[in-house]
Amino acid sequence: MIPKDGSMLIGEPFKDPTSVPSRNASSYKPLHTFALPKGAEKHYQQQYADMYFLRLALLKKAVIQKAHEAWDDFELGGEKATYVERVLDVRQGELCWVVGTVYMEMNLKPNVLDDISKEHWIVAPPPRETYVNSSGADDMMLEDESGRLRVIGETLNSTYVTGCILAALGTEQADGSFQVIATQFADLPRQPQRWEREDSDRTTVTKTKREKSGKVAIVSGLGITGTEDDDLTLDLLLEYLTGEATGPTDQSNAAQITRLIVAGDSLSHASPILSREDFATKKNQKKHVYGYDASAYNATPAEKLDSFLTQVLPTMPITILPGASDPANVALPQQPLHPALFPHSRSFANPPALSNETLHGLDSVTNPWEGDIEGWRVLGTGGQTVEDLLKYVEDVHPIEVMEMMLRWRCIAPTAPDTLWCYPFQDDDPLLLRECPHIYLAGNMKKFGRRVIEGPAGQKVLLVAVPKFRETGQIVLVDLESMEVELVECGVVQPGV
Repeated sequence: MIPKDGSMLIGEPFKDPTSVPSRNASSYKPLHTFALPKGAEKHYQQQYADMYFLRLALLKKAVIQKAHEAWDDFELGGEKATYVERVLDVRQGELCWVVGTVYMEMNLKPNVLDDISKEHWIVAPPPRETYVNSSGADDMMLEDESGRLRVIGETLNSTYVTGCILAALGTEQADGSFQVIATQFADLPRQPQRWEREDSDRTTVTKTKREKSGKVAIVSGLGITGTEDDDLTLDLLLEYLTGEATGPTDQSNAAQITRLIVAGDSLSHASPILSREDFATKKNQKKHVYGYDASAYNATPAEKLDSFLTQVLPTMPITILPGASDPANVALPQQPLHPALFPHSRSFANPPALSNETLHGLDSVTNPWEGDIEGWRVLGTGGQTVEDLLKYVEDVHPIEVMEMMLRWRCIAPTAPDTLWCYPFQDDDPLLLRECPHIYLAGNMKKFGRRVIEGPAGQKVLLVAVPKFRETGQIVLVDLESMEVELVECGVVQPGV
């Protein structure tokens, strides 16, 4: 340690060196909630419409229960509200409530026919920032197996999106629309107790003395391009995580980090899909002996990511999620990044036989992802679900969108309407079965945090993780106190 006077030559020459801080192990049990079938069992022959009916069937009971609790004693003008099982069975002038799936009729939403016609455009139009029509021409529908009902009302407040399950109280108007005066949704599901899953796995439940939990570091949007622009910020992040930066105080704080979560967009955007004409041109050009154009492939971004992970892994385990710009399948849930991308760091991953218990090394997981860290249930996404939902609403912050999705019990309600996803048939893992303790979304424009509570005492910490490449910020969550800390890595410019 440097003396206060700054001289390394003054002091006790044989004094014992300062003790080096050490990290505790990270208790980690991944769940495989979003793993897709393998081989021939994975196919796309199902109809996407079945997903909406499946969500309605799975959530309808919980929504009806909430509606009964809220409206059984409700009267308006001496008339008591009644429950109608099908949306097409409502009668004009009768006070009633129905349950259905929301569908937003929005002219600015992307159309699959437009996607096909893009192949013949010289320049494709830029993606829309919002689907909301400024003229107010958007319509909201409530649908079930019987049909579709147009709903109106100021209480809707433009906060619902396609795919969420809703109970609506109101009356049918002369024009056939349903005037809504109140709404209900499923709200947060049951939340498991801390260490519940680990204790239930034991044959005999005994009290275990557990060490004090450390912190989990969350970073997203590394956006590695392979150029020299990446080097400085990545080096600063690496030095902070490994405890090589600054002095003993910061090193002690860094030593409390027991796991790193990389929440998507680790690599910069890949090349766009070629049109038919460009593909035919490329096909006729001279290729590499192995069947691809070597001059068009740049391995540097993946190599830099692999090098970064390899230098961090000896000091702490890493959980890495794919994102929108990473080389993974586009449709949700995105499957883990292929091990071939990590020729060096994959040696820190457990072999396939032990893949269910990846405790101390590299764990390449799905997006969305769910797992237990230090006994807390953690749910994480790469941010696509939040970004797409924000296009349906106005003047709403990402942290508010995250809360809405949890209370609707669906972490991707806009899939498959405007967000590509796998056509689930018998079960929908995008529905929330158990309430997490921590819910994080990567690649947000700025940092955000909020603690929300449920009707049964559930408490959830919501964390919006900013893009590291744009902000230089990483998020630390204390797994004992649930306090959130924002750390910024960067170079202070003179005079700033």
